[in-house]
Amino acid sequence: MSTDMLNLRHLRVFLEVLDSGSISKAADKVYLSQSAITQAIAKLDDELNTVLFNRRSDGMLPTETGLIFEFRVRRALGLILSGLQGISRISDGKVMKPSQLIHAITTTQLRNLISITQSQNFSIASRALHVSQSSLHRAARGMENQLGTILFEKTTNGITSSKAALKLARLSKLAFNEITQAREEINAFHNRELGKITIGSMPLARASILPTTIIDINKRFPNFKISVIDGIYDDLLNHLRNGDIDLLIGALRFPNPSEDIKQEKLFVSSIEILARSGHPLVTERTVTLKKLSVYPWVILRPGTPTRALFDKVFTSEGVEMPERIVESGSQGLVRSLLLGEDWLTMSSEHQFQHELENGSLVKIKFELIQTPRPIGITMRKSWNPTGTQLAFVQLLKEKAQLLNPQRT
Repeated sequence: MSTDMLNLRHLRVFLEVLDSGSISKAADKVYLSQSAITQAIAKLDDELNTVLFNRRSDGMLPTETGLIFEFRVRRALGLILSGLQGISRISDGKVMKPSQLIHAITTTQLRNLISITQSQNFSIASRALHVSQSSLHRAARGMENQLGTILFEKTTNGITSSKAALKLARLSKLAFNEITQAREEINAFHNRELGKITIGSMPLARASILPTTIIDINKRFPNFKISVIDGIYDDLLNHLRNGDIDLLIGALRFPNPSEDIKQEKLFVSSIEILARSGHPLVTERTVTLKKLSVYPWVILRPGTPTRALFDKVFTSEGVEMPERIVESGSQGLVRSLLLGEDWLTMSSEHQFQHELENGSLVKIKFELIQTPRPIGITMRKSWNPTGTQLAFVQLLKEKAQLLNPQRT
């Protein structure tokens, strides 16, 4: 989780000064003294290492970095406001709506909320936040009172988070990411550093376009930080939706697995049966399912498109499944098994492109009835990349065009 979120009150003060063009006018709206507002803006300038406003006789005008910051701050506060939708509270006989509740919560409370919902345990969350369990528990109950809703309930295994808590935590985390991106864009403007991108990578991407893209982007932007997280699709998708990663590269899923994400096809890849060059089936004129079932297989786990095709090939023809099957998504293990003995696998040809080109692995002559497999990028619909992140995505698309120039 990003720790770069700034003081929420300072962010609201920043927008009021920008919208009113004056510290004195903003003071009347946020019920703070002019000196307090001046200190808040100075604090933001210091934390961002930039100047957000030009102070002139006719008012406060945003600088170029001030405008960059404005875009991200509005998005961040908009996300938090969305997280508060559906929550209301009675105060002094009046209903406090999300637009009012957002003024009552703090950055620390949101950080606490995120940590608790992630761990589902006050003890684990308190250690992660470096606070006592009792103080974190009091803070959580205090936030519930402020919002007028239940966020956490005790269970035999720890706690469970309400739907309201999960929604607010997820959108707050995305809001924190917006502020992180604001820092990165301001740093890039001042030529200090170029930020970072975190990529969720499926096996096929790691073997094809991702390595060459990383090499080329590093040459163009040596200070751009790249982090690659490997994992199974469901886990990576969850990390993507919660803002832990920026984009996911791999096989696309249909129908679209979630309303808040979008998919963009880069290229298509066919599935092949692969084996070492000396495998007995390589010289067979006619390869049947019965012959294929005799050999050991290493194949992906259930729930993946490739595994679904593997199961369908055998069951549709009434042929018994191979008895010797190892399930693994590790490309290194698959390669070792194939090259070591007479094992078979079903995989995208792009995933083992290097081995197919040098002849260590070959395609078994067996026609698979299949629909071309779309490989692409999965992103949050709300994601607005920085300039360097956008350059990375564009380079991915260029690499994909070279890999599969006939894609549609």
